Amino acid sequence: MRRAGHATPRAALIYQHATEDRDRVLADALSELHKRAQVIHLDKHRDGSGSAEVG
Repeated sequence: MRRAGHATPRAALIYQHATEDRDRVLADALSELHKRAQVIHLDKHRDGSGSAEVG
């Protein structure tokens, strides 16, 4: 209720389907970002200057 801004349980129930649909969209988007993320292991890629090399 708080996240969606509903003041009453009745309002939350009326709009529950929209919240569930939005939760799925957000979860799918986060999953896709995770799949595309590049992991950089800083301790293994030091170039001597204290900064990490990417690549």
